Amino acid sequence: MSGAHIDVQTVGAPAEFQLMLKRNCSISPQALAWLLAFTACFSGAIGIAFALFGAWPVLPFAGLEIAALAAAFYVNGRHATDYERVALCDGMLEVEIRDADRVERYRLNPLWVRLVVSDAYRDMRLALRSHGREFEIGRHLDATGRVRLAKELGVRLGNVRIA
Repeated sequence: MSGAHIDVQTVGAPAEFQLMLKRNCSISPQALAWLLAFTACFSGAIGIAFALFGAWPVLPFAGLEIAALAAAFYVNGRHATDYERVALCDGMLEVEIRDADRVERYRLNPLWVRLVVSDAYRDMRLALRSHGREFEIGRHLDATGRVRLAKELGVRLGNVRIA
C-alpha cells in the first residue's frame, strides 16, 4: 500500500532503534459510519422511489448493496490498526506484528537473524529468518518503501541475504 509509512526512532543508546510500519488510514471510523449511513439512506430512498412506481424488485437489491458495503467497511475497519514494529532493545531484536485482532510477538538474538530479500517479478518481499522460522515484514509498504526498509534493516542488522 503506497499510503503506509515508516517511522524510525532512536530509543536509547545510538545502537538501539525502533521501526514502526503502519497503514495510512485516511478516514476515521466515525466518518466511515456517517458515510455508510448516508449511502444507506440515499440508496434506500432510491429503492423506495422505484418501488412506489411499481419496480419493487429494486428494493431488495438496494438492501444487498448496503449489506455488501457494510461488510467491506467492516473488513477494512478490522485492519485499520494493523502495524509491524521492529525494535532493538537490550541486545534483543523484538518484532511485533498486528493483523486484525491477532498480535504476534517475537524476541530474537539479532546476531542470528537474517533479513531475506526476494525480488520476484518486481514485487519485493522482505522476511526475517531465525532458527528455522521466517515471517514477512513490510507487507503494508509499496516497492519503494520496502527498498527503504531493507536498507535500514540491512544497516542495523548487517546481514542481508538476497533470495
